[in-house]
Amino acid sequence: MLSLRLALPILFAFLALPAHAEPKVDALRLYAFDCGRVVFDDLGAFSDTGEYDGQPGELSAPCFLIRHPKGDLLWDAGLGDRIAATPGGVSPRPGVRAFVAHTLQSQLEAVGVRAADVEYIAFSHFHWDHTGNANAFAGATWLLSRREVQALEGQPAPVSVTADNLSAYKQAKVELIDLDRDVFGDGSVRILRANGHTAGHQVLMLRLPKAGTVILSGDLFHTRENFEQGRMPAFNYSRGETLGAMDRVRRILSNTHGRLVIQHDRRDVDALPKAPGYLD
Repeated sequence: MLSLRLALPILFAFLALPAHAEPKVDALRLYAFDCGRVVFDDLGAFSDTGEYDGQPGELSAPCFLIRHPKGDLLWDAGLGDRIAATPGGVSPRPGVRAFVAHTLQSQLEAVGVRAADVEYIAFSHFHWDHTGNANAFAGATWLLSRREVQALEGQPAPVSVTADNLSAYKQAKVELIDLDRDVFGDGSVRILRANGHTAGHQVLMLRLPKAGTVILSGDLFHTRENFEQGRMPAFNYSRGETLGAMDRVRRILSNTHGRLVIQHDRRDVDALPKAPGYLD
Protein backbone atom coordinates (compact mmCIF):
# COMPACT_ATOMS: atom_id res chain seq x y z
CA MET A 1 0.00 0.00 0.00
CA LEU A 2 1.30 3.49 -0.92
CA SER A 3 2.26 5.74 1.93
CA LEU A 4 0.47 9.05 2.23
CA ARG A 5 3.70 10.82 1.35
CA LEU A 6 3.90 8.95 -2.00
CA ALA A 7 0.18 8.97 -2.75
CA LEU A 8 -0.40 12.70 -2.45
CA PRO A 9 1.88 13.76 -5.36
CA ILE A 10 0.23 11.16 -7.60
CA LEU A 11 -3.22 12.42 -6.62
CA PHE A 12 -2.27 16.06 -7.24
CA ALA A 13 -0.79 15.18 -10.63
CA PHE A 14 -4.02 13.41 -11.59
CA LEU A 15 -6.14 16.38 -10.52
CA ALA A 16 -3.96 18.70 -12.58
CA LEU A 17 -4.80 16.85 -15.80
CA PRO A 18 -7.21 18.70 -18.14
CA ALA A 19 -10.85 17.66 -17.89
CA HIS A 20 -10.83 16.89 -21.60
CA ALA A 21 -7.93 15.22 -23.34
CA GLU A 22 -8.19 15.57 -27.09
CA PRO A 23 -7.74 12.24 -28.88
CA LYS A 24 -4.72 12.17 -31.15
CA VAL A 25 -4.60 10.67 -34.64
CA ASP A 26 -1.75 8.78 -36.26
CA ALA A 27 -2.63 9.69 -39.86
CA LEU A 28 -4.36 12.46 -41.79
CA ARG A 29 -8.18 12.51 -41.69
CA LEU A 30 -10.85 14.69 -43.32
CA TYR A 31 -14.18 15.23 -41.55
CA ALA A 32 -17.05 16.97 -43.36
CA PHE A 33 -19.69 18.77 -41.26
CA ASP A 34 -23.07 20.15 -42.28
CA CYS A 35 -22.81 23.84 -41.40
CA GLY A 36 -25.96 24.96 -43.19
CA ARG A 37 -27.59 25.58 -46.54
CA VAL A 38 -28.61 28.68 -48.46
CA VAL A 39 -31.75 28.78 -50.63
CA PHE A 40 -31.97 31.31 -53.49
CA ASP A 41 -35.07 32.47 -55.37
CA ASP A 42 -32.82 33.16 -58.37
CA LEU A 43 -29.35 31.68 -59.00
CA GLY A 44 -28.71 34.00 -61.93
CA ALA A 45 -25.77 35.76 -60.28
CA PHE A 46 -23.81 32.48 -60.13
CA SER A 47 -23.03 32.58 -63.83
CA ASP A 48 -22.09 35.75 -65.68
CA THR A 49 -23.13 34.15 -68.98
CA GLY A 50 -26.80 33.63 -68.14
CA GLU A 51 -27.18 29.87 -67.66
CA TYR A 52 -29.02 30.19 -64.31
CA ASP A 53 -31.12 33.27 -64.91
CA GLY A 54 -34.47 32.94 -63.15
CA GLN A 55 -33.72 29.49 -61.71
CA PRO A 56 -34.19 28.87 -57.98
CA GLY A 57 -31.66 26.70 -56.20
CA GLU A 58 -29.80 25.72 -53.06
CA LEU A 59 -26.13 25.76 -52.07
CA SER A 60 -24.60 23.78 -49.22
CA ALA A 61 -22.33 25.47 -46.65
CA PRO A 62 -20.08 22.81 -45.10
CA CYS A 63 -17.21 23.07 -42.63
CA PHE A 64 -14.24 20.73 -42.67
CA LEU A 65 -12.02 19.46 -39.88
CA ILE A 66 -8.62 18.23 -40.96
CA ARG A 67 -6.96 16.11 -38.26
CA HIS A 68 -3.20 15.66 -38.54
CA PRO A 69 -0.80 14.05 -36.04
CA LYS A 70 0.62 17.54 -35.42
CA GLY A 71 -2.73 19.23 -34.85
CA ASP A 72 -6.18 20.11 -36.19
CA LEU A 73 -7.24 22.62 -38.83
CA LEU A 74 -10.77 23.93 -39.37
CA TRP A 75 -11.35 24.90 -42.99
CA ASP A 76 -14.26 27.34 -43.40
CA ALA A 77 -16.75 28.05 -40.62
CA GLY A 78 -20.21 27.82 -42.19
CA LEU A 79 -23.28 29.96 -41.62
CA GLY A 80 -23.12 30.20 -37.82
CA ASP A 81 -24.59 28.08 -35.03
CA ARG A 82 -26.83 30.95 -33.90
CA ILE A 83 -29.03 30.37 -36.98
CA ALA A 84 -29.90 26.90 -35.64
CA ALA A 85 -32.08 28.63 -33.02
CA THR A 86 -34.40 29.77 -35.84
CA PRO A 87 -35.84 26.60 -37.46
CA GLY A 88 -37.43 28.61 -40.25
CA GLY A 89 -34.08 30.09 -41.18
CA VAL A 90 -33.00 33.70 -41.55
CA SER A 91 -32.99 36.01 -44.55
CA PRO A 92 -29.72 37.94 -44.90
CA ARG A 93 -31.13 39.74 -47.93
CA PRO A 94 -34.26 39.57 -50.14
CA GLY A 95 -34.55 36.36 -52.13
CA VAL A 96 -32.08 34.46 -49.92
CA ARG A 97 -32.76 32.26 -46.89
CA ALA A 98 -30.16 30.51 -44.70
CA PHE A 99 -30.80 27.39 -42.59
CA VAL A 100 -28.69 25.53 -40.01
CA ALA A 101 -29.98 22.14 -38.82
CA HIS A 102 -26.94 20.99 -36.83
CA THR A 103 -24.51 23.15 -34.87
CA LEU A 104 -20.82 22.90 -35.64
CA GLN A 105 -20.11 22.67 -31.91
CA SER A 106 -22.21 19.50 -31.57
CA GLN A 107 -20.60 17.94 -34.63
CA LEU A 108 -17.11 18.62 -33.33
CA GLU A 109 -18.01 17.10 -29.97
CA ALA A 110 -19.31 13.98 -31.73
CA VAL A 111 -15.77 13.32 -33.01
CA GLY A 112 -14.17 14.16 -29.66
CA VAL A 113 -12.96 17.69 -30.39
CA ARG A 114 -13.82 21.04 -28.82
CA ALA A 115 -13.38 24.42 -30.50
CA ALA A 116 -10.72 25.24 -27.90
CA ASP A 117 -8.70 22.19 -29.01
CA VAL A 118 -8.37 23.27 -32.65
CA GLU A 119 -4.88 24.60 -33.38
CA TYR A 120 -5.54 26.29 -36.74
CA ILE A 121 -8.40 27.92 -38.61
CA ALA A 122 -8.31 29.01 -42.25
CA PHE A 123 -10.85 30.21 -44.79
CA SER A 124 -11.27 29.91 -48.51
CA HIS A 125 -12.40 33.55 -48.29
CA PHE A 126 -14.28 35.91 -46.00
CA HIS A 127 -17.84 35.80 -47.39
CA TRP A 128 -20.45 35.54 -44.63
CA ASP A 129 -21.42 31.95 -45.44
CA HIS A 130 -17.86 30.74 -44.76
CA THR A 131 -17.17 32.64 -41.51
CA GLY A 132 -20.27 32.25 -39.32
CA ASN A 133 -18.57 30.29 -36.52
CA ALA A 134 -15.11 31.82 -36.82
CA ASN A 135 -15.10 33.68 -33.51
CA ALA A 136 -15.57 30.41 -31.60
CA PHE A 137 -11.95 29.62 -32.54
CA ALA A 138 -10.31 32.71 -31.05
CA GLY A 139 -7.66 30.54 -29.39
CA ALA A 140 -6.48 29.01 -32.67
CA THR A 141 -3.80 30.35 -35.00
CA TRP A 142 -5.58 32.08 -37.88
CA LEU A 143 -3.98 31.37 -41.27
CA LEU A 144 -5.25 34.25 -43.39
CA SER A 145 -4.65 35.45 -46.93
CA ARG A 146 -2.94 38.83 -46.73
CA ARG A 147 -4.99 40.10 -49.67
CA GLU A 148 -8.21 38.99 -48.01
CA VAL A 149 -7.28 40.83 -44.80
CA GLN A 150 -6.32 43.95 -46.74
CA ALA A 151 -9.71 43.92 -48.46
CA LEU A 152 -11.50 43.38 -45.13
CA GLU A 153 -9.73 46.35 -43.57
CA GLY A 154 -10.09 48.62 -46.61
CA GLN A 155 -12.84 50.94 -47.78
CA PRO A 156 -15.41 50.30 -49.01
CA ALA A 157 -16.04 47.02 -47.19
CA PRO A 158 -16.10 43.96 -49.47
CA VAL A 159 -19.50 42.80 -50.69
CA SER A 160 -21.02 39.78 -48.88
CA VAL A 161 -18.60 40.04 -45.94
CA THR A 162 -19.93 40.28 -42.37
CA ALA A 163 -17.01 41.83 -40.50
CA ASP A 164 -18.44 40.93 -37.08
CA ASN A 165 -18.05 37.24 -37.96
CA LEU A 166 -14.29 37.77 -37.98
CA SER A 167 -13.80 40.16 -35.06
CA ALA A 168 -11.76 37.61 -33.05
CA TYR A 169 -8.86 37.74 -35.50
CA LYS A 170 -7.84 41.12 -34.07
CA GLN A 171 -6.87 39.45 -30.79
CA ALA A 172 -5.91 36.01 -32.15
CA LYS A 173 -2.52 34.83 -33.30
CA VAL A 174 -2.51 35.52 -37.05
CA GLU A 175 -0.15 34.26 -39.74
CA LEU A 176 -0.59 36.00 -43.10
CA ILE A 177 -0.27 34.02 -46.34
CA ASP A 178 1.01 35.61 -49.55
CA LEU A 179 1.39 32.59 -51.82
CA ASP A 180 0.82 28.93 -50.78
CA ARG A 181 1.16 27.56 -47.25
CA ASP A 182 2.24 24.08 -46.16
CA VAL A 183 0.32 23.93 -42.87
CA PHE A 184 2.16 21.07 -41.13
CA GLY A 185 5.42 21.12 -43.06
CA ASP A 186 5.10 17.69 -44.66
CA GLY A 187 3.15 18.51 -47.84
CA SER A 188 0.00 16.72 -46.72
CA VAL A 189 -2.11 19.85 -46.05
CA ARG A 190 -1.53 22.85 -48.30
CA ILE A 191 -3.46 26.08 -48.67
CA LEU A 192 -3.17 27.13 -52.32
CA ARG A 193 -3.57 30.62 -53.70
CA ALA A 194 -6.62 30.71 -55.97
CA ASN A 195 -7.49 34.40 -56.28
CA GLY A 196 -10.40 35.70 -58.29
CA HIS A 197 -13.65 34.95 -56.54
CA THR A 198 -12.37 37.42 -53.96
CA ALA A 199 -9.05 39.25 -53.80
CA GLY A 200 -7.43 36.59 -51.61
CA HIS A 201 -9.44 33.44 -52.31
CA GLN A 202 -7.77 30.10 -51.51
CA VAL A 203 -8.40 26.36 -51.89
CA LEU A 204 -7.19 23.51 -49.67
CA MET A 205 -5.25 20.54 -51.04
CA LEU A 206 -4.89 17.34 -48.99
CA ARG A 207 -2.76 14.28 -49.66
CA LEU A 208 -4.62 11.57 -47.76
CA PRO A 209 -2.91 8.19 -47.14
CA LYS A 210 -5.69 6.14 -48.81
CA ALA A 211 -7.85 8.57 -50.80
CA GLY A 212 -4.92 10.43 -52.33
CA THR A 213 -5.19 14.04 -53.43
CA VAL A 214 -8.38 15.87 -52.49
CA ILE A 215 -8.99 19.58 -53.16
CA LEU A 216 -11.66 21.52 -51.28
CA SER A 217 -12.85 24.14 -53.73
CA GLY A 218 -13.95 27.06 -51.57
CA ASP A 219 -15.92 29.16 -54.05
CA LEU A 220 -13.63 28.64 -57.03
CA PHE A 221 -16.53 26.55 -58.33
CA HIS A 222 -20.08 26.66 -56.91
CA THR A 223 -21.57 23.70 -58.77
CA ARG A 224 -20.38 20.67 -60.69
CA GLU A 225 -21.72 22.34 -63.84
CA ASN A 226 -19.62 25.45 -63.17
CA PHE A 227 -16.55 23.23 -62.95
CA GLU A 228 -17.36 21.31 -66.12
CA GLN A 229 -18.37 24.35 -68.17
CA GLY A 230 -16.00 26.98 -66.78
CA ARG A 231 -18.81 29.20 -65.50
CA MET A 232 -18.29 31.78 -62.79
CA PRO A 233 -20.38 34.24 -60.78
CA ALA A 234 -21.04 37.72 -62.06
CA PHE A 235 -19.93 39.12 -58.69
CA ASN A 236 -16.39 37.69 -58.74
CA TYR A 237 -13.58 40.10 -57.88
CA SER A 238 -11.63 39.30 -61.06
CA ARG A 239 -12.67 37.20 -64.04
CA GLY A 240 -9.08 36.93 -65.24
CA GLU A 241 -7.66 35.80 -61.92
CA THR A 242 -10.51 33.31 -61.53
CA LEU A 243 -9.73 31.74 -64.90
CA GLY A 244 -6.07 31.43 -63.92
CA ALA A 245 -7.00 29.75 -60.62
CA MET A 246 -9.40 27.39 -62.40
CA ASP A 247 -6.65 26.38 -64.82
CA ARG A 248 -4.19 25.73 -62.00
CA VAL A 249 -6.59 23.54 -60.03
CA ARG A 250 -7.59 21.58 -63.14
CA ARG A 251 -3.91 20.87 -63.88
CA ILE A 252 -3.21 19.74 -60.32
CA LEU A 253 -6.23 17.42 -60.39
CA SER A 254 -5.08 15.97 -63.71
CA ASN A 255 -1.46 15.49 -62.62
CA THR A 256 -2.36 13.89 -59.28
CA HIS A 257 -5.50 12.01 -60.40
CA GLY A 258 -7.11 13.98 -57.60
CA ARG A 259 -10.65 14.43 -56.37
CA LEU A 260 -12.35 17.83 -56.32
CA VAL A 261 -14.93 18.50 -53.61
CA ILE A 262 -17.12 21.41 -54.68
CA GLN A 263 -18.11 22.78 -51.32
CA HIS A 264 -21.38 24.44 -52.34
CA ASP A 265 -22.61 21.42 -54.34
CA ARG A 266 -24.62 19.10 -52.09
CA ARG A 267 -23.85 16.15 -54.37
CA ASP A 268 -20.11 16.45 -53.71
CA VAL A 269 -20.51 16.97 -49.97
CA ASP A 270 -22.95 14.07 -49.59
CA ALA A 271 -20.49 11.77 -51.37
CA LEU A 272 -18.04 12.20 -48.46
CA PRO A 273 -18.29 10.00 -45.35
CA LYS A 274 -20.79 11.35 -42.86
CA ALA A 275 -19.22 12.33 -39.55
CA PRO A 276 -18.17 10.76 -37.28
CA GLY A 277 -16.96 8.86 -40.33
CA TYR A 278 -14.02 10.39 -42.19
CA LEU A 279 -11.96 10.22 -45.36
CA ASP A 280 -8.39 9.05 -44.91
